[in-house]
Formats: sequence, C-alpha cells, structure tokens
Amino acid sequence: MNGPTGKWKAMIVDDEELARKLLREMLATHPEIEIVAECANGMEAVKAASELSPDLLFLDVQMPKLTGFDVLELVDAGKLAVIFVTAYDQYAMKAFEVHALDYLLKPFSRERFEGALERAKSQRPEKRAEPASLAASARPAGQFLERLVVKDGTKVTLIPVKKLDYAEALDDYVSLASEGKKQLKQQTISGLEAALDPALFVRIHRSYLVNIERVVRIEPYAKDSKVAVLSNGVKLPVSRAGFARLKKLLDDKV
Repeated sequence: MNGPTGKWKAMIVDDEELARKLLREMLATHPEIEIVAECANGMEAVKAASELSPDLLFLDVQMPKLTGFDVLELVDAGKLAVIFVTAYDQYAMKAFEVHALDYLLKPFSRERFEGALERAKSQRPEKRAEPASLAASARPAGQFLERLVVKDGTKVTLIPVKKLDYAEALDDYVSLASEGKKQLKQQTISGLEAALDPALFVRIHRSYLVNIERVVRIEPYAKDSKVAVLSNGVKLPVSRAGFARLKKLLDDKV
C-alpha cells in the first residue's frame, strides 16, 4: 500500500473547509502519512484519485453534485482504504458497520480518529465493500436513486433517472439510453433494478429495464412474444413474465 517514499498517500474529500482543516491537523502527528490532495467536492476527488492513486481516503458522504458513494463508484475503490467522515443518518451508520468500514461521525474526538485510522490501515482489501451495495444498504427503505453517475475516462456524466428511457444488460455492464444517447455503466441490471423506483421502472425482459412513462403500446412480435414500443420509436423485447409485470404496472396506473 505504501508509495515509493514509504509513506501512505492520503486524500481528504469534504465540502466543508473547517472539516478538512481538522483532519489535516490530526494527520500532522502521523509522519507516515502524506496528504497528497484536499478536495472540496466529488468531481475534484475523482480527478485527483485517478491522477494520484492514493492509499487512504477520508471521504465525506453528503456533498453537492457527487456524494461520497458516487465518488467510490467512480474511483478504483478496491485499492483504497476508506474512512467516511460524515454527519449522516442512522441508515448509513448501519451500512458502514455491516460492510466493516470505519467512519467518523461529526463531531469526533482525537481518540475516535486514531482508532479509525488504525483500523483502516490494517484492513485487508478483500474486506472492502462494493460501492453500489454499500450505497444501496445506506438508503432508507422506499428511497430510490434520483440520478445515475457514469464515468467515461475522465468525463463524469449525471443522468437524472426521469430522463432514462431504458437500460440494457451487457454482461457486467448496463447500457443506459437517455435523450438519444447511450452510456455504459459497470453494474448489473439486477443491481440497477433494485436501486430504481419500481413504480417507474419495470423489468420487461431479462436484459431490459424500461421507464414505464416511455411505453406507448405493446405489439405482438412473433408466436407468444411481444415488443414494447417507446415514445421515440425504439422497440424492446418483452418476455412472458415481463409482460405480466408491465401489464400490472400499467393497470395500477389507470
């Protein structure tokens, strides 16, 4: 984990200047740790992480544009020891504990900081949480994603879920179709389905998840098969089970 200087490379990510200052002061007593970047938002963090390859990340959860969970999804979190620094609610606390990740609940003491630091440094990489599952377990029941975060090289795109037409499964990725464009995101379609509002999105086929508001009609395609026609003219296959789910959702909306 240590860099060529023998030190741990640390990044501090928090939109509050005072919070960054406090962490900087507490890390000053640790000569084995070098702060390589301080970031005031998630976009800065994603860029800095790709350029600097830190070993240790102090990460705020609630930030504008990109949350801490979004940041983890966009960086190579498997190589990072992460300490969440947050004023977040009980759901996130439980998620961090379930996934054996440490966190500092603002305001925190020097003793609590030292304990979190030691645990993060000793944590084995295979024990670290997958960002999507961590974010899902931190969401309160009945709360679903409002936007999707996609990284393409150094470019980060935010897609409001209401603008998502449909998603197609492509092995370990999903292709997200929105406003005439398609974006690839590394996530399973089942994971995406679980994160989206089931009153708005329905699995019509093992490979397709569709925004119910885009469906204008269902047409027969071949023997015992159907297609969903979307408002932009795209036709998507509908399985027998998918048709039952789609019909129920449409009936519920009538």
